[in-house]
Amino acid sequence: MVVLSEESEDELNQLFRALADGTRRDILARSLTETPSVSDLAARYEMSFAAVQKHVAVLERAGLIQKRASGREQLVSTNHERLQRAAEVLEYFESIWRQRMAQLDDVLLPKGK
Repeated sequence: MVVLSEESEDELNQLFRALADGTRRDILARSLTETPSVSDLAARYEMSFAAVQKHVAVLERAGLIQKRASGREQLVSTNHERLQRAAEVLEYFESIWRQRMAQLDDVLLPKGK
């Protein structure tokens, strides 16, 4: 079971704020299957290059992606450990929810009746 105190509240908030935006989730998904440049990413969205750069920066600050220089381009790749951390936190909350639903079932559907 994951312990939420492993990270500060601010770090978790930053992580989930980064994941709250659809464009950032799409950028993250693309970087899971390829290593796009920021320019390649910008060409896929109907927004300015600067706007895409800002989305990439939010993901980078949250630790979800990393950039590395390749010539004149900045390549984007996923930080799988950080993404796994988000999954662990969500699994923790899911386990609490499932326990509470089971308790509710016990109250509403007594055994033997």
